[in-house]
Amino acid sequence: MSMKLFITPDTYIDTSKPIDISLSLSDTERNPKAWYVDAPVFEPVRTEHYTGSVAEGGSVNFRNIFFNPHGHGTHTECLGHITEEVYSINKTIKEFFFKAQLISIKPKQELNEDGAMDSIILEDQLDNLKNVEALIIRTLPNHESKKSMDYSTTNPAYLDVKCAEKIIKAGIKHLLVDMPSVDRENDKGELAFHHAFWEVPSNPNFERTISELVFINNDIEDGVYLINFQVAPFENDAAPSRPVLYQIIKA
Repeated sequence: MSMKLFITPDTYIDTSKPIDISLSLSDTERNPKAWYVDAPVFEPVRTEHYTGSVAEGGSVNFRNIFFNPHGHGTHTECLGHITEEVYSINKTIKEFFFKAQLISIKPKQELNEDGAMDSIILEDQLDNLKNVEALIIRTLPNHESKKSMDYSTTNPAYLDVKCAEKIIKAGIKHLLVDMPSVDRENDKGELAFHHAFWEVPSNPNFERTISELVFINNDIEDGVYLINFQVAPFENDAAPSRPVLYQIIKA
């Protein structure tokens, strides 16, 4: 059923036209992976008298799922990712609709001190940020291979730590990226951007979130959208999530 939900007296969204920017979780090798984890495992519960598989004679499919939120697809995390106390993402997000800006950026190529060529999003590439609460970054080139890539040991693109201050000053609380991390893969555990964005340990911010491993199709234009944040209610620093965009239409 199609509904027009008005955001302002002269703008609305069409609920029948969602734009899902999440990657689904599956138990195949085509599931995206990062941080040296194996593919997720889906397996029937088995006991002496029961099998949770209809194909194996059970009455229902009843499966255990083993996965890692950070390494197996679209997820949203809070500052509990880098603090001694594991704060919960389920207690961080209290609202679920925000205005969001989608921007496309081709990371710059720079030679790192260890001799590796890094792909980095720099501060000057974040000009023209709008007055929104969420920022979505689509890196270019935007290949379909992102949907099934094993990012481990590939030195993926990341954000320069200076970007954090610019994003914070713009009033953005929710950052979404199509990379496995906002920080360099091999940074010796520094996680500079994570710490700067959440202001840990100097002034911990419990409202900001980071979502990683989203995917935005090429036919989705840069611009301002309404985002619906759907985050699984895990009491954990991170949880699988399903961010959904809606085009803002003038009445």
